[in-house]
Amino acid sequence: MTSIRSRMGTSRRGGVPTVLPAPDALPSGQLGLGLDAETAAPTRRDVLDDVVHIGGWLDLDAQRALAADFRRWAVPPAGLRHPRVPAGHLMTVQSVCLGWHWQPYAYSRTADDTDGAPVKPLPEDLAALARRAVADTFGAPAGERYSPDAAIVNLYAPGARLGLHQDGEEPADAPVVTISLGEACVFRLAGVDRRTSPFTDVVLRSGDLLVFGGANRRIHHGVPKLLDGTGPAIGLPQGRLSITVRETGL
Repeated sequence: MTSIRSRMGTSRRGGVPTVLPAPDALPSGQLGLGLDAETAAPTRRDVLDDVVHIGGWLDLDAQRALAADFRRWAVPPAGLRHPRVPAGHLMTVQSVCLGWHWQPYAYSRTADDTDGAPVKPLPEDLAALARRAVADTFGAPAGERYSPDAAIVNLYAPGARLGLHQDGEEPADAPVVTISLGEACVFRLAGVDRRTSPFTDVVLRSGDLLVFGGANRRIHHGVPKLLDGTGPAIGLPQGRLSITVRETGL
């Protein structure tokens, strides 16, 4: 399958590499909020057909471990950058890729929009976490079949957002796994064949899981806003981190 977006080509201007602040330079206003996540039981909600939200899926220790992993992934080569869409403007999110490099709107094995270095491999522990996510949402057999090979890791600084779009560059119909860390956000869902209202909005908090597949594998979705001051102190800069794992079929 070739998506309409993938036929648009990519921007010749490339992305803009970025650097994370050191852990000791984190904003003083980022407090240890949401500490009840240590003890609260995960809660499942079937948002739409084949769209499942599990609140409090990861405890704080697991969140801190992923935040520390992200700091390593963000370092060049093939490090963190603002991607640039084919029309030329920079996305407000900052992104680093694992397994496959995603540049709007195409996959490659090298960071073609920055330094051209080979993309970092998808860590096996992250792949195992994604298989667990599919098992927890779609059942153990689905988790066993799931074979993730790519992750797009997006950092939303305050004010960043992501417009409604489809995850449509992957031939595979396997579920998409999204793990949310840091500040809460409004995650907006439209439809497979439309990006207009009516919308279904889900608040994703730090440690939450959202998985979509099946009939809604290619649902239009986006992040219109962050909820400032809602994130726990887990070693991230101010903002939200989204870890989206996929089986591409490439």
